[in-house]
Amino acid sequence: VAAAPYGDPAIAAMSIVGRIFMLILSAMLGFGQGYQPVIGFNYGARKPDRLMKTMRLAVTYAVSIMIIGMILFWAFTKQLLGIFNASEQMLAIGIPALRIISLSFLLAGFDIIIISVMQALGHGVISLIISMMRQLVVLLPAAFLFSKIWGLGAVWIAFPLAECVSLCVTLLFWRKVYRNEIQPLYNAER
Repeated sequence: VAAAPYGDPAIAAMSIVGRIFMLILSAMLGFGQGYQPVIGFNYGARKPDRLMKTMRLAVTYAVSIMIIGMILFWAFTKQLLGIFNASEQMLAIGIPALRIISLSFLLAGFDIIIISVMQALGHGVISLIISMMRQLVVLLPAAFLFSKIWGLGAVWIAFPLAECVSLCVTLLFWRKVYRNEIQPLYNAER
C-alpha cells in the first residue's frame, strides 16, 4: 500500500525485499516453535532453572542468527536482490530498503523467542497481541504515514520502529508473566 503510489518498480522492490526478509524470519519462527515443547515441559515439571536456561540459550542463538543475517544482508544486498533479476531502478529502491529493514533483526530475534515462550506457557493471546502490535498497530500505519510525509525511502524505517515498539510491549508482558508464574516456581523450590 505504501509503495503503490511510487509505481511498479517500488512495488516489485518491496515484494522482493519482503521475500528475502521472510526467509530469515521464517527460520527464526521455526526455531522458536522448535524449542517451545522444552519450555512447556520444564514449566510443567516446575523446573524454573532449566526453563530459564533454555530461554537464555534460545535468545542467544536467535539473536546471533539474526545478527549474522543482518551482516549478510548488508554485505550481499545487491547479490540477494540480483537473485530476483532486479532492474537498476529496483536495486536503487531495494538496497536501502533491505539494509534498513534488516536493522530490525537486532530486536526481532529476542522478540520471536519471548513470543514463543509466552505460547509455551499457555499465553497465546499475549503472543497474538504482540504480533498484532508489530504488524497491524505499528508497521502498517507507520509505513503508510511515513510514505505520505517523507516519501518511499522513509517507509523502511517503519520496520525497525515496529520492532522497537513490539520489544517494549513484549518486555512489559514478560515482566508480568515472570513475576506471576516463573518467580513463584523458584520460591516453591526453597
